Amino acid sequence: MAIPVVSIAEMREWERATWAMGQTEAEVIRLVGMSVARQALRMTRAEDLILILAGKGNNGQDALCARDHLANRGVDVLQAKEPSAELSKLDAMLSLRPALVVDGLFGIGINRPLDASWVRFIERVNVAGVPVLAVDTPSGLNADTGEPQGAAIRASVTLTVGAPKTGLLQEPAWPFVGRLEVATEVGLARCPVKSEVNWTLPRDFENFPPPRAAATHKGSYGHLGIVAGSLGFHGASVLAARGAQRAQPGLVTLHTHEAVYPVVASQLQAVMVSPWRQSLELPGAYAAVLIGPGLAAADVPEALKESARQVWREAAVPVIVDASALAWLPQGAVKENSIRVITPHPGEAARLLGTNAQQVQAHRREALRDLSKRFGNTWVVLKGHQTLVGQSAGEIYINPSGNPHLAQGGSGDTLSGFLAGLLAQPALSAEAGKTIRYAVWQHGAAADVLQETRPNWVVEELIEMLGRARGRMANDPPSQSYGEASE
Repeated sequence: MAIPVVSIAEMREWERATWAMGQTEAEVIRLVGMSVARQALRMTRAEDLILILAGKGNNGQDALCARDHLANRGVDVLQAKEPSAELSKLDAMLSLRPALVVDGLFGIGINRPLDASWVRFIERVNVAGVPVLAVDTPSGLNADTGEPQGAAIRASVTLTVGAPKTGLLQEPAWPFVGRLEVATEVGLARCPVKSEVNWTLPRDFENFPPPRAAATHKGSYGHLGIVAGSLGFHGASVLAARGAQRAQPGLVTLHTHEAVYPVVASQLQAVMVSPWRQSLELPGAYAAVLIGPGLAAADVPEALKESARQVWREAAVPVIVDASALAWLPQGAVKENSIRVITPHPGEAARLLGTNAQQVQAHRREALRDLSKRFGNTWVVLKGHQTLVGQSAGEIYINPSGNPHLAQGGSGDTLSGFLAGLLAQPALSAEAGKTIRYAVWQHGAAADVLQETRPNWVVEELIEMLGRARGRMANDPPSQSYGEASE
């Protein structure tokens, strides 16, 4: 199950519920320490040196408890209580060039600006250029607001305890938090908090998509129609079609501009390709329709745009719209009980809302809600760091997978194709919300596998990995990969 995003006050409530059931702080600290050690082992290699910075509170105890589980690593410990007196020790330890710093200086309890000596201490860690693993929250960061309290550790990875804290997901916090991981198996009671905003976990997709029954055929898994590709942008249609194939719908038909039809058709075998001309009347046999990748050319006819609007308003099957076609969408109601999905990045979302990308990024959840309301309660996949999935009401899900190397042309086309290929399958469109979340998570998790196994990967390799990534939790052993080897 996804876990709620919590405030500091809600985290304290959760802790009180845990102590009330008889659990001890010492046992929770021990389990957190083991999770910290597992993450530190993933971020280092045998014989690497790890520097642990431990403060006075439980955060420092969490970091210290990791020490006994860092097999085959060198470990230095600095128990930092008086930063002015210990600054020279910090410099000496950093001069040894540790492979990783574990930040256990301050936890979520910090609620006032740091004094000048702590600011200097934290800044010395930041300028050292050493990867940092922050325990629960980067030291100095307000876990409710996401704002630094005068200074904050700039972590490569933050391993937060139990559930994400509200402030860690705010845009101002992103440069300090780095990649956010959650240690869920640390001895806490069942979370008493409910939230409209939830963090997706890899285990949400155990046994999903479900196994296929033996006595089925391609007609059992839907026919996806794709409208994509124009002069100068034909590659997007190929990537979307190949992404769709990785979802394994029964059939895929791609309709593309006649000017690029020969080059597109020559790159696809199992996908059926046909040219569109002035307008497009989609056959009724499609189980889902994707419109948009690579339709950026100036000569896309108005008749095609009107056809797309009609499909959006009237089709009974799932309709997924991406890229340039987002600008063609009509606002207002769509066919009752139909599935509609849009997949904008922040710039596209801003254009649809008549604002700018900075405002969208500062208010991502509100932007998602507004977009969904404007376009018939559509599902919105608001892409970017920690992609959001949701509608105008109900739960919003934050996606944890993916990395900055997804920021390359064709990544979004691949996602929209994969998502559409899943929704074309009747059994999966019946669970539309989970299927959309799965597509987003799998896309990011595939990128994580590639980044671990073959840096400088390209989108064509991402397509090869789609569907193969397996989830990894913070409590999993360090040897467990995000997915299969891609060779």
